[in-house]
Amino acid sequence: MDGINKFISYTGFRNATPGNIIMILVGLVFIFLAIKYDYEPLLLIPIGTGVIIGNIPFFQDGGINLQLGIYQEGSVLNYLYFGVVKGIYPPLIFLGIGAMTDFSSLISNPRLMLLGAAAQVGIFLTFIGALYLGFNMPEAGAIGIIGGADGPTAIFLSSKLANGSIINGLQTKNLIGPIAIAAYSYMALVPVIQPPIMRLLTSKKERVIRMKPPRSVSKLEKIIFPIVALILTTFISPGALPLLGMLFFGNLLKESGVTKRLADTARTSLIDIVTILLGLTVGASTQADVFLTSESILIFVLGALSFIIATAGGVMFAKVMNVFIKEGNKINPLVGAAGVSAVPDSARVVQNEGLRYDSSNHLLMHAMAPNVSGVIGSAVAAGILMSFLL
Repeated sequence: MDGINKFISYTGFRNATPGNIIMILVGLVFIFLAIKYDYEPLLLIPIGTGVIIGNIPFFQDGGINLQLGIYQEGSVLNYLYFGVVKGIYPPLIFLGIGAMTDFSSLISNPRLMLLGAAAQVGIFLTFIGALYLGFNMPEAGAIGIIGGADGPTAIFLSSKLANGSIINGLQTKNLIGPIAIAAYSYMALVPVIQPPIMRLLTSKKERVIRMKPPRSVSKLEKIIFPIVALILTTFISPGALPLLGMLFFGNLLKESGVTKRLADTARTSLIDIVTILLGLTVGASTQADVFLTSESILIFVLGALSFIIATAGGVMFAKVMNVFIKEGNKINPLVGAAGVSAVPDSARVVQNEGLRYDSSNHLLMHAMAPNVSGVIGSAVAAGILMSFLL
């Protein structure tokens, strides 16, 4: 009987808590949304599965380490989680993004870069809001970056500013899991969140503005751009070097024309492997006792506000720019919504909204300019926050 009782004490049925059940249901919802509605399946399926894995209950005793949980030293998940805690996975994701990104639309119409910059206002306003709600400065900085709708950047910054260590004399909480889940959730919900904001802030006349087709960009321009952009952006924000360095390196591999094998590997096998590891470990880090807290709820609320403000900031700045632009060269304000760095989802939303009001008005290529500049902008913002808060 002792053996049977010991076996039962080790099972999940004996050790399950209501929190475990809630989080397992959350993981199932993520998987359902990914499969049923095609909401970022490459992200939500690994994250959802990770949430389930991280919340399978097992026997825990202060003197026994079964080496199962993600926070238990020596476990497989703990070793894989090292890439999140030390900020290794996000730069590798950026390498793959750079290798698959075409900056032609931004090069041909650089003024649209301002829309990507304007969308970052959500980051800094949410930073202030998080301070007001009681988070300390490093934690508030990590939470604010959710507004960029850039999961890798959010994970990178939270691994530096909200990792449970002492930063500038302030004890921070480990908020990597909640921040990452919030960032990826809002990335997946871009097609749901952005359209109502875009319609609210624009008139029907503005939505049907036609923009001139972007000019063709030479191969030389495409090669020079990542080199010049790397130097300029990292001089402004050295803290963003791991992200921007890999982003522009990946793009140079793509555009040079002589490293096709490396570019192909970066944008296919490498980014796929890292996405699996990142999603799985971030999901597994959301153990109920760590994730189900009042701080997590506040992070999701602040993240939503940050994303809404970022979308509105891009749209409104496009309207302001139009005041100073001559007729015939005006910007369709819908394009401003693509300033958040959810690539290419925000650009697709802009395209769909444009076609909704004019079936022959294609805005995708125009929207890609602020979209890719939003990727750069969120990384620069992360570097700036690090320089102030570390």
